[in-house]
Amino acid sequence: MINTNKKIQKLIKQNIVDVVYKSSTSISQETYVVGGAVRDCLMDRNRKSSDLDFVTLGCEMTLANEIKNKINKNLKISRFKKFGTAHINFNEINIEIVKARKESYNSSSRNPDVEPGNLLDDLKRRDFTINAIAVSLNDKNFGELIDPFDGLNDLENKVIKTPTSPEITLSDDPLRILRGVRFSSELNFEIDDSLLNAMIKNCDRVKIISKERIVDEINKILLTDKPSNGFKLLDKIGLIQILIPSLNKLKGIEEIEGITHKDNFYHTLQVVDNISRVTNKIWLRWAALLHDIGKPNSKRFDKKIGWTFHGHEYIGSKMIFEIFKKLKMPLNSSLKYVQKVVMLSSRPIILSENIVTDSAIRRLIYDAGEEIEDLLMLCEADITTKNKKRREKYLNNFKIVRQKIKIVEERDKIRNFQPPISGKFIMSIFNLKPSREVGILKEKIKDAILDGKIENEYKSAFELLLKEGTKMGLKPKINEEKV
Repeated sequence: MINTNKKIQKLIKQNIVDVVYKSSTSISQETYVVGGAVRDCLMDRNRKSSDLDFVTLGCEMTLANEIKNKINKNLKISRFKKFGTAHINFNEINIEIVKARKESYNSSSRNPDVEPGNLLDDLKRRDFTINAIAVSLNDKNFGELIDPFDGLNDLENKVIKTPTSPEITLSDDPLRILRGVRFSSELNFEIDDSLLNAMIKNCDRVKIISKERIVDEINKILLTDKPSNGFKLLDKIGLIQILIPSLNKLKGIEEIEGITHKDNFYHTLQVVDNISRVTNKIWLRWAALLHDIGKPNSKRFDKKIGWTFHGHEYIGSKMIFEIFKKLKMPLNSSLKYVQKVVMLSSRPIILSENIVTDSAIRRLIYDAGEEIEDLLMLCEADITTKNKKRREKYLNNFKIVRQKIKIVEERDKIRNFQPPISGKFIMSIFNLKPSREVGILKEKIKDAILDGKIENEYKSAFELLLKEGTKMGLKPKINEEKV
């Protein structure tokens, strides 16, 4: 049994909760703390969220103004009159005050029609029983736990249920399907069978949810300790096919002449779990999730060597733009980062399996730039073999690659290097306008430096420039001594 008394005492002694109690008392307005703060407190869970939710049986703005006056009169209150809510942000804590309400929905929207209600009405409208527990901030029963839907019992049994019929709960607001998956993954709770069946039945209704809200929940699933649990649930419900169909195409094992390949969907989920043990970077976790999406379009069977997926990194990196665009994710540096890491995702693996040359290492460092460490983390996470000896061999090979990178990096200073001769300089030497020839000469100098043929310094680069320019029939307007 959960010892509620000590936990509730800890909750109501929090500074903001105490301020809300004093504010509601001073205006004689019945108020309760509800939702995630109560749930996490009862679970002894260190909260990653800084949200505090309160239900009041009076005017939300009257209470919000009283709270503001007690904390800081200069604070801004954001009001959403239609839903009877007021928001205050103080020291990165989001305080939400909600006027107790009833809700009703229509089938084409997840925005409810709202009317005044009592505390039971307000708890009944919430998504899951574990979030429908309240603690009184009123003198008559201060600190009392109000749990009309047996959420405490569900917390003890680690199960996710809805306060009312799951069919109605999910049909009203299909975002709750994703929230249920997220809570299951985050808390390591089971989803009640009747709720899971309702999720499967209503999965198509996620199409009415804004892409931003969908991505917010996917990100939260990706940021759990073991994201595969959440993605397996999304797949079971039918949401992978709807939200990220490219991932769905990774499923399955094909066999020709007795030769099979691994199921790339479950391999991908293992890679995401692996990388989640070493980093919380959300975009690196996205790169892990999408690193193999090009495989279905590159899959070929060769009688001599079996299944191949040549070029899947390039194909996958090009597919990522459409995935981001469809989900209305940021088409900025985050997109470019994921594309770059996916594009390069096999390069360190190839190096680890062959003789590591300085030239290959220089090119990897140059191409990866600041993402070199993230790229190596992804490649190490990509080792999912259950053969211990083979796994140790691969990891040891990566240690060699890392050591070589460190040596070459310190010696040659290749990361993000700029060749000592610019395109503008090349144009001035050969009296050229911006053209294909300028690009070719720049590339030859860069390649020569990366391949170790010349030093990364001006004199060697200039000598090569004159040599290659002459081969192309170009005439320098000055000689080396005049430069």
